[in-house]
Amino acid sequence: MTTTPETTTTPEATIADARERIDALDDRIIGLIQERIAVSSVVQQTRIASGGRRVHLAREMEILGRYREVLGRPGTSLAMTLLELCRGRI
Repeated sequence: MTTTPETTTTPEATIADARERIDALDDRIIGLIQERIAVSSVVQQTRIASGGRRVHLAREMEILGRYREVLGRPGTSLAMTLLELCRGRI
């Protein structure tokens, strides 16, 4: 009987590998959030410069709905956190 690498991997090694992947994903997510903050700033500055409001509530409702639809109820909390990071508290 031959063994494959999957059967000889210890649980500790599997967990360590998965945690490395999670850390890499978190780094990417943080980078994307920072990019989103920068893009949101451009939108806000442009809106204010053209006489509009800093926050567009209808647009925020669209974002909340999209996150809720894809991720369920916790998606709403995640979207609210992203919105707060990008535009500040209202």
